[in-house]
Amino acid sequence: MTDLITALALVLVIEGLAWAAFPEAMKRMMAQVLVMPPDLLRMVGLLMAVLGLGGVWLARAAL
Repeated sequence: MTDLITALALVLVIEGLAWAAFPEAMKRMMAQVLVMPPDLLRMVGLLMAVLGLGGVWLARAAL
């Protein structure tokens, strides 16, 4: 459970840093996301989830 909370906290840190460093670029990106087809968003989300899972697996295997 501690790992899950840590992971969620890191997501917030990374998101917060992106919004703090590049607010206009983030707004433009959000506007582009709004016009993307749902199927494309779903596929990109699935790809990111698989890549993230692979990254966690690699990090855990290295320890």
